[in-house]
Amino acid sequence: MLISSLLLAELLITSPVFGQAQTSDWQTQVRKYSEARDWESALRIVDQEVARAPQDMDVRAWRARVLAWAGHLPEAEKEYLEVLKFSRNDPDNWMGLANVYLREGKEVEALRALDTAVKLDPTRADLHAARARVLRAAGQRNEARLEFQRARNLDPTSEEARAGLNSLRPEAKHGLRFGQDNDLFNFAGANHDEWASLASQWTPHWATSVAGNFYQRGGTGAGKFVGSVTRRQPRWGALTAGGAIGHDNAVIPKSEAFFDLDHGWKSGETAFVRGVEIVYGQHWYWYLTSRVLTVSGTAIVYLPREWTLSLGATGARSAFAGTGAEWRPSGITRLGFPLAGWGPKRLSGNVFFAAGTEDFAQVDQIGRFTSRTYGGGLRFQINARQDVTCFGSYQKRTQDRTDTAFGLSYGIHF
Repeated sequence: MLISSLLLAELLITSPVFGQAQTSDWQTQVRKYSEARDWESALRIVDQEVARAPQDMDVRAWRARVLAWAGHLPEAEKEYLEVLKFSRNDPDNWMGLANVYLREGKEVEALRALDTAVKLDPTRADLHAARARVLRAAGQRNEARLEFQRARNLDPTSEEARAGLNSLRPEAKHGLRFGQDNDLFNFAGANHDEWASLASQWTPHWATSVAGNFYQRGGTGAGKFVGSVTRRQPRWGALTAGGAIGHDNAVIPKSEAFFDLDHGWKSGETAFVRGVEIVYGQHWYWYLTSRVLTVSGTAIVYLPREWTLSLGATGARSAFAGTGAEWRPSGITRLGFPLAGWGPKRLSGNVFFAAGTEDFAQVDQIGRFTSRTYGGGLRFQINARQDVTCFGSYQKRTQDRTDTAFGLSYGIHF
């Protein structure tokens, strides 16, 4: 998200030689290839111009800018520093260097470069907006809000200033979600599940979640209440512990307990793998006539352009009254990806495949079958505070049994 916004901001200011002179053919071609993210072609054209006029600092600045867009940050930083040895009075070059520093995680250096750019031309709204972005990234939200406001005062039509001010509104602490899920079987009546949840981030370190589920299965109703507490620490990640108690009617567990350990690592915005998150969990289910323990591990890989890949495996130990215990494995793979965006509105999707996956929330799905499940979902981000999600799946079980599932949920953050 940061890379996309920086690239868009820089493309906008590269109108005719940084907004000053008439655009030449090679600059038009470079901008065309850059908008198409064809960095190799864009760099080839710029390198040709550098070879033709190696002392032309405008051309060298274009090269630095394209290197930054292409993600070659150390090369871009070196090129900008070379340009600034000969052209220290051009605020665009200082802003370009600051954007490189910001993507490298060097907020102090980025802020210093933008201080110089603002001194050179204090009336430019885009320079103040760029400085506000760095302040926001450094966690100085109040200072960033003032700088975005200065940018908007200088240019009331600035979309970046408006979006920046909106991004610095007080963060939502609570997320309220309502959902409805359905299972249509080819061997039994349909199952339905309505639910509501409230997740609250009370402090940077403490969060809670509560939820209520209401089930209808073959004319039998059941319900449960779920609650959990999460403690986050920067070094070791997050620990979540919770439980559930239900009015089971021999349909759902009488009680549950669980815990999860979650830890992530970042590798930087320029790497192919931007980060990895590992989640380990254990969940106990106590039914009227059986007990189930699941041990699960999930790895989430964060890829460029907001793509994600999740790989999960679960071992389930089921024990029925009068029989021995049995372990059974299952696994799931999920791929998430963006689809479209219209300002704050965003549409994303996912597809998944699962094998041997069982739903331990209902008694007739424990330890009695193997399955393969194919499915996917969509998420529409209406704005920063609201979203809608939906999913659908088809499960093929043993004995030619099938389960077609689908559901819809709505979330609001406040």
